[in-house]
Amino acid sequence: MIRQFQFEAEVYESLSCVPMQARRKLDAIGIKIHLAQWQQLSRGERLMICHAPATLDEERDALRIFIEEVALARTGTPPKELPEEARRGARPPASPPPALVANARERGVELTQAAWNSLDDDERYALVKLGADGKVSHNLKAALDEFLALHAPPANANP
Repeated sequence: MIRQFQFEAEVYESLSCVPMQARRKLDAIGIKIHLAQWQQLSRGERLMICHAPATLDEERDALRIFIEEVALARTGTPPKELPEEARRGARPPASPPPALVANARERGVELTQAAWNSLDDDERYALVKLGADGKVSHNLKAALDEFLALHAPPANANP
């Protein structure tokens, strides 16, 4: 089962792009599939990558072999190998990166340490990918709103 975020709901319909949770798996196993390679995979192959377990070492190894073989068979080129630093990116940092904080602020959202602490690793990973890794995604504001609303304390009914 793949965790689906509301901000990328249209992605799950077509799988025309790599969903955030699949990107995290790819980072963890150390490979990058370019968009053109992803789009050459069959829908079933894309679904398999999205839904395959990747928690245990042997699950990650099996997924890596599957992706390498299917990408090579479909596209004629293997997926790109990621450096160790990119692999570590699958585990988000304990504090929000300064670039992400600045990009969130530009969109009217204060991303404090307390807010960051309320997020789970999947949400943190998504925010880093959307707003701290180079260019800023058009989905950053929607993801911030979605995640922070999920973890906001209940509104006090007393004025």
